[in-house]
Order: sequence, then C-alpha cells, then structure tokens
Amino acid sequence: MSQGRGSAMAVSLLLCLLVLHSDPAHAATYPVGDARGWSFDSAGWSGGKRFKAGDILVFNYNPTRHNVVAVPKGSYDSCKTPRGAKVYQTGNDKIKLVRGQNYFICNFPGHCESGMKIAITAA
Repeated sequence: MSQGRGSAMAVSLLLCLLVLHSDPAHAATYPVGDARGWSFDSAGWSGGKRFKAGDILVFNYNPTRHNVVAVPKGSYDSCKTPRGAKVYQTGNDKIKLVRGQNYFICNFPGHCESGMKIAITAA
C-alpha cells in the first residue's frame, strides 16, 4: 500500500514540475507606429489592437529628434514631464506594459502638444 502512495506522490510531483516549467503565454511585441515608427501621427496607431500586461511596445525613432517618456495621466493630458519620470532616448526603446493605463509622450518642445503621445490600456 505504501508503494501505491509513493507512486501517486511521484506522479503528483511530476505534474507540479511540468506546470512550473511550462511556458506561460508569450507576450506580444508591438512596434509603435508600425513601419513609420514613433512619430507625430502615432496617436491613432493603437486603435483596434488588444494589449495585455506584459506585452512589449517598441519605440523606434531618431533620438536626436524625439524621445519617449512614461508618464501618469495628468502629465499625458497636460504634456508636462513630472520630476523623476523615466525618459527613454535610445531610439529603439522596449517598454513592458503594466495592467491598466499606460501613457507615453515625447517631451521635446512642442511635440506632445502636437499630438506625439499615446495612451494604451493593457488587460
């Protein structure tokens, strides 16, 4: 009888290991603005896309002309960069989405005000 319990424990342990080592659903990667990249006409780019927490946005742009700043909603609305905001400036920035609202602007003078900003909701 103890041999039966030992086999059941071994099977249970094996199943637990399989669950722990199985790959979770892979995050999707989205190039912002598609082939055009991060630019003044990126605002409508997200329409029709369904984003999830963990998905990656790739911002491609010329770093001498633009940047990407992750901001809260108030800063998105006002186009003001808050103190301590994360500023990305490589020209090929990869940013992981968090659950809920994600806001991004370009804080070069006049760019956000001219529409260079996006709001993404991730489920």
